[in-house]
Amino acid sequence: MSRKPARWMCTLDERILEHLSEDPWSTPKYMSRAIKLTASRGRVEERCLMLSQVGLIAPIFNDSNMYEITGEGEEYLDGELDAENRPRPSPRARQDR
Repeated sequence: MSRKPARWMCTLDERILEHLSEDPWSTPKYMSRAIKLTASRGRVEERCLMLSQVGLIAPIFNDSNMYEITGEGEEYLDGELDAENRPRPSPRARQDR
């Protein structure tokens, strides 16, 4: 099945989800080095916050910068979830951490 990205999603979001699907957890710092795209740690962290706002990934602990993929994130990668139907995240909103 093909994936159904939302209009707000970018290629980096796909790479983050794919990375977290292969590794049980990761940090934006590690992912910025591991993902084969030119993306700063800050950019990866921003995208992680947006992906967590829509429930595709989640911090492992409260006040944590370590993320894991959720069931919804796995469903998205499998083409079973249409991300356009998720609430639109706000790049400026910070989660209560």
